[in-house]
Amino acid sequence: MKRAQVNECISIENTKQLLATKNQFVKIIDVRSREEFDLAHIPGAINIATLEIEIAIKLFDKSDYLITACGKGGGRSTEAAEKLKALGFKNAAWLCGGTFGWIENNK
Repeated sequence: MKRAQVNECISIENTKQLLATKNQFVKIIDVRSREEFDLAHIPGAINIATLEIEIAIKLFDKSDYLITACGKGGGRSTEAAEKLKALGFKNAAWLCGGTFGWIENNK
């Protein structure tokens, strides 16, 4: 069975707008390892490694907007967003530019 494919990422700017308007419904999930997360992460992000993304079923509501982030965006974050879609989270996307792009954008 083929997984649902998430073809588009969400920009840093659009993510910031979502956080400003719907903060309680928007969750950023950093899918990197704990060590990577501890070095640098997006403020307010929740660390759930890609291999453990199924835990999201217990932590989030299906109507939440879940944005996955990895280092540069597009690798692990895409995989995690695809898993979330397959688990029934219709509002899952991955962050363009990832954590490093977010940090660079906020200098």
